[in-house]
Amino acid sequence: MSETERLDRTDLLILDALQQNARITNKELAAQIHLSPSPTFERWKRLEREGYIKKYIAVLDAGKLNRGFVVFCCVKLSRLNTETANDFTERIGRIPEVTECYNISGHFDYMLKIHSFDMKQYQQFLINVLGRIESVVSIESTFVMEETKHSYGVGVV
Repeated sequence: MSETERLDRTDLLILDALQQNARITNKELAAQIHLSPSPTFERWKRLEREGYIKKYIAVLDAGKLNRGFVVFCCVKLSRLNTETANDFTERIGRIPEVTECYNISGHFDYMLKIHSFDMKQYQQFLINVLGRIESVVSIESTFVMEETKHSYGVGVV
């Protein structure tokens, strides 16, 4: 049985509601999903215990923080083996400008989402940060002109 088969419609409604507003009170959540507060609370805690809810975060406005210049950067490594991949992902994990990193298929090995002040700062980032990782042999940058959809959740209902 898959993980989602263990979840019923009420569990999925709870997850969906929490994705929309993680600060919702248990009482508000119970009313929204048409269940009394006590079983709602128990389900919520079970979903946390079982790892369906990884963490709660505040979503910040990148533009207001002067980090609204967004770049998707594809990276090709000199070779892809466990040692090289682990070294690369460990280094990327320590770089605050990189907010997402995906191991991808195709011509490139990784896709990074990078938040920067502007083009000049991104150029310095390429030269002084990514350019210093020995295993990186190719980089292709795609600049975001407009964000038309950004969803933080996973479609569950």
